[in-house]
Amino acid sequence: MKKEILSPQKTEYDAEVPYERDVRPRRLDEYIGQEKVKNGLKIFIEAAKTRGESLDHILLYGPPGVGKTTLAYVIAHELNVNIKITSGPILEKIGDLAAILTNLEEREVLFIDEIHRLNRSIEEMLYPALEEYKLDILIGQGPGAKILRIDIPRFTLIGATTRAGLLTSPLRNRFGVTTRLDYYNDQEIVRIIERSATILGLEIEAGAAMEVARRTRGTPRIANRLLRRIRDYAQVKSQKIADVPCVVEAFNILDVDENGFDSMDRRLLDTIIDKFGGGPVGIESLATSLSEDKETLEDVYEPYLIQKGYIHRTTRGRMATSLAYEYLKKNQKLGEDTLF
Repeated sequence: MKKEILSPQKTEYDAEVPYERDVRPRRLDEYIGQEKVKNGLKIFIEAAKTRGESLDHILLYGPPGVGKTTLAYVIAHELNVNIKITSGPILEKIGDLAAILTNLEEREVLFIDEIHRLNRSIEEMLYPALEEYKLDILIGQGPGAKILRIDIPRFTLIGATTRAGLLTSPLRNRFGVTTRLDYYNDQEIVRIIERSATILGLEIEAGAAMEVARRTRGTPRIANRLLRRIRDYAQVKSQKIADVPCVVEAFNILDVDENGFDSMDRRLLDTIIDKFGGGPVGIESLATSLSEDKETLEDVYEPYLIQKGYIHRTTRGRMATSLAYEYLKKNQKLGEDTLF
């Protein structure tokens, strides 16, 4: 079977049911949160459209699930151009990237997710493409090899990463716009929940929406996923309106507490405290103990726990804070005997 290196319609959102595409905003005015980012993009997009030029290349970085892919779609829609989607790990050969670049249309958007995972040869091939809109193709081998330089359409590259620090300086410097998407506050998540609930045909009380928002870790993707489960629960229980008791019971089933922590978060905190005396413990040892990939711990679980002050990342390893001890003690009293 031929590997798909380019998928204009298939993204990480397709791992969810089709409604995820329906709740995704299409315009910047519909995109909730990230106000500073939106204000800047509105100016850059309008300027590019006025001049009839392609938008400068954009690097989006931030935690998983905060809307990088969605924003790429919005930018393309605002520019009235198509968007083509791929990801760093999929681009294994130079020919993969060459096939994509030579088939782009003028001013089209190319979105590369996990751009920090591009291999070096493909990254170097991008340099002239991003700066001069030229593609250098090596023909032949050895002393007789020649470089064929061909023109490609002026396009906009949007790169997304959760780990901007892993990008090389030459690649990072070729982005005209570099912007960070951060976690959302509860009020912004409530607005996202209310909008998504309307699209899904779910009536949810204001207090219930806030109850959901408190458990989403400031992440729209998690908010939409949890809302889907609440809709399932309300439907099965024949509740026309999702109220606070309905939401709380749904979260009890999902094993998500009022802090938005799931079983893995609790296991991580418990492992640092119980097995490693509160730390410091290296990420390799922690990953082995939890039987989890270290990149998943670093990209998915640690950022939120660090932001909320439950763990510290030091040069010697991860350390649990007093908040972590208090949290586990509280949950032990509530009867969560799986923690110890």
